[in-house]
Amino acid sequence: MALAGRNGISENTPKNILFGAGTIHKGLKYATNSWNFAETIVGATNGGSKLSIVPEMYDVPLDGANVAVKDLKVKNEDLKVKNGETATMEVNFAELTADIMKAATIGKDGTSADTTYNLIESKADIAVGDYWENVAFVGRTLDGKNIIAIFENALIISGLEMEGKNKESATGTYTFACHADNDSDTFDVLPWKIYYPKASV
Repeated sequence: MALAGRNGISENTPKNILFGAGTIHKGLKYATNSWNFAETIVGATNGGSKLSIVPEMYDVPLDGANVAVKDLKVKNEDLKVKNGETATMEVNFAELTADIMKAATIGKDGTSADTTYNLIESKADIAVGDYWENVAFVGRTLDGKNIIAIFENALIISGLEMEGKNKESATGTYTFACHADNDSDTFDVLPWKIYYPKASV
């Protein structure tokens, strides 16, 4: 158990440790008292995934304030302000599918002369369908509870790179960036959500 100066381990520790690579989903939703986990898995990963949600801060410069100052307000306005945020998922997919390649290249379906192949080719503009709805990272704690992070509108911004190596399987790294809806009332926050299990569940 927890002992000051020695360790912080408690009976709750296994509930709060994320273990394993997790899974990546497209179109993850909660309906009829359950999540559609199985139907929405994008593919296998190799090397796991990285989730980053970073608030952007701005410190209003003041003469004499040589360090950061907590809760400094003028007319109820903070002099340290949040002026944006970024939310990204970096995913190492072991699988290379047509869906992933088309999303990474902002490509479109073409007509292949060889009917045994699907054709993906370039296009000029980003379309609504290029944004993936409810891209999610689902991780699991040591006691078996899911931690779920969802980006409502995600676009792959890293492009496509394929590298084949002798005696190795190829892994592609893709960065999904969360985007606000263009019909939002304000554009101050991104539509990301994190579902964290309640202690009593």
